[in-house]
Amino acid sequence: MQREITSQELNEVKQLVDKARIAMREVEDFSQAQIDRLCQSIGWATSNEENFTRLAKMGVDESAIGDRNGRPNKRFKIHGVLRDALRQKSVGLIEDDVEKGIMKYAKPAGVIASLIPMTNPALTPPVTGIYAAKARDAVIFSPHPRTKGTTSAMVDIMRKACEQAGAPADLFQVVKNPSIPLTRELMASCDLTMATGGKPMVKSAYSSGKPAYGVGAGNSTMVIDATADIDIAARNSAISKTSDFGSGCSADGNLIIQQSIYDELLSALIEEGGYLCSRKEKAMVEKAMWDENGRRTFPTIACPPQQIAKVSGFTIPDDRKFLMVDNNGQIGSEYRFSGEKLTTLMALYRFDRFGDALDIVRAIYEVGGKGHSCGIYSHDDAHIDALAKVAPVSRMMVRQPQSKANAGSFTNGMPMTSSLGCGIWGGNITNENISLKHYLNFTWVSRPIAEDRPSEAELFGEFYGT
Repeated sequence: MQREITSQELNEVKQLVDKARIAMREVEDFSQAQIDRLCQSIGWATSNEENFTRLAKMGVDESAIGDRNGRPNKRFKIHGVLRDALRQKSVGLIEDDVEKGIMKYAKPAGVIASLIPMTNPALTPPVTGIYAAKARDAVIFSPHPRTKGTTSAMVDIMRKACEQAGAPADLFQVVKNPSIPLTRELMASCDLTMATGGKPMVKSAYSSGKPAYGVGAGNSTMVIDATADIDIAARNSAISKTSDFGSGCSADGNLIIQQSIYDELLSALIEEGGYLCSRKEKAMVEKAMWDENGRRTFPTIACPPQQIAKVSGFTIPDDRKFLMVDNNGQIGSEYRFSGEKLTTLMALYRFDRFGDALDIVRAIYEVGGKGHSCGIYSHDDAHIDALAKVAPVSRMMVRQPQSKANAGSFTNGMPMTSSLGCGIWGGNITNENISLKHYLNFTWVSRPIAEDRPSEAELFGEFYGT
């Protein structure tokens, strides 16, 4: 049974929120130039190579999951978020549609409770922080207990960046000793919650009584047809699967491959570092990755494939970068590998007709990951269109490494973020990439225009007068 919140925790939340509201009042009259300068200060302090590398590695050490050598590269996501933020207006009049007589004014959303996952304790705070600062919001970060040191250290850097730009440090604060009761009180006391993390965290945010942006679980699935560039598809799949040891919900989990290129693509995946498990090894891995209740086991989450194999009871060569299992025809809740993996393992499927591939996609998302992401390697526009029409996802990447692309990249137009809304499919209020507009309130000012009233005949068409 969950304990009640203590009086000390209640007082801590009140003090945090009070300080945040005072800080917001101090920047409410900042000009757009001042706000942009503040964002630049935060962006530089958090993404410079020395600071981010140190904290990215600290996050891996604290959590015991993820790639210590690869995670520092996530700092470039902060560059993308800053780029997007600086290219938009957020102070005063931001839109003026003369034809419709509509003017839109931007206002802060308020004090934000930001729940930080242990998978990104160094990245999520500055991503949230830049968008929040751009909106003149204040943020109180509630870290995952396992990585509270990393998040606290990053927020300290952000506080100093505020002061260097002439803004109050208390625009950013962090809960030093997080607990479930305290976090619930924080969400109930703030104006908005940004819940980036697992399903229990998101559910709690939606139950707080205040608005919340949550995210859904992933189970990224890629379709690869006979028109694909096999080497590019294999390379991108390996990149997506191995990034931070597959810790992200966007990492490729399932490849649906056309039968005519299956053997060639499998060879290319092996060339990229894949290891195809035997039927016996697949059974051993399944037993190791999930407990008897179907819960993922911590020692196999976001780790090298050699560790998964070792825990499972066999060994693989040191040069292998990810595991593969043949899961063709095995889709459903009773088949664990058709759900989210969150590690360096992907499931392979085969199809003959493209319609069969669409059926496999539908079946996989009935197991998990609805609303999140899918992708396709194809140069057939009809196939791309067909997948887009039926896939129950919020974003679909074409010929791109999923985990490097769907949250925004420098080679596509998706908004940069670290939080991916999954829409009604995933139990979220939005299916967009959470970005600046989600941190703002808007005042719509409407002026009278010439009457825009179509005739009844135009409105009702063939049914008019019948």
